[in-house]
Amino acid sequence: MTSTLPAPATGARSRRPVGTVLVTGAASGLGRAVARAVASAGGTPLLLDRVPVEADPRLGDAPSAVVDLADGRAGEAAIGRLIADAGGLDGVVTSAGTDRCGPLAEVPAAEWERVVAVNLLGTAAVIRAALPALTASRGRVVTVASTLGVRALPDASAYCASKFGVVGLTRALAAELAGTVGVTLLVPGGMATAFFDGRPEQYRPGPDAQLGDPAEVADAVLYALTRPDGCEVREMVVCASTEPSWP
Repeated sequence: MTSTLPAPATGARSRRPVGTVLVTGAASGLGRAVARAVASAGGTPLLLDRVPVEADPRLGDAPSAVVDLADGRAGEAAIGRLIADAGGLDGVVTSAGTDRCGPLAEVPAAEWERVVAVNLLGTAAVIRAALPALTASRGRVVTVASTLGVRALPDASAYCASKFGVVGLTRALAAELAGTVGVTLLVPGGMATAFFDGRPEQYRPGPDAQLGDPAEVADAVLYALTRPDGCEVREMVVCASTEPSWP
């Protein structure tokens, strides 16, 4: 008996060009990896961080601004200037993030609230500032949550609260902006970056931890940014196969 297989699909639409992409937290870690991926794909990264972004031949003369996203209004102003100078915007990746581990009763209130201010309120401020330009270009937003935005751990109340908030914010924006601006929620696992530096030993990954490569996560971000018009990656989890906080 001869079986007949369906013919391969034809007429696949071309992916979107990368274009101009604002990347927060671009001085290190995932943000730096995303900026490099954007530049390597022929796009123009706009770099934002609370510290100056060091010279990087892979980024060339990418425009940059120094601002602390704990101050949302300062962040919005800096982003407005970057977009105006660039002449528009095609994407945003909100990689900036911070943490303060410890029991709720022992973490000073200002330090606890700073985590929420940067991770959640800062994410909202970045998107708010970029929305007019993204609407004009029918652009894309990739928010960076965490596996700890869907699973809680002790001594991580500030980080979990902020990242659970990013999950809710992103899902609400996906519904609000449907058909206008593409919205993707990225849920990364632990990555081999400087994020864990300076922590007390009990809050660092163990010596046998298999952390994800930020360059691989950045590749997934680029995939989301370049889906054809009318197609979106709404949510994705990218982590090492041995990630202990997923599922």
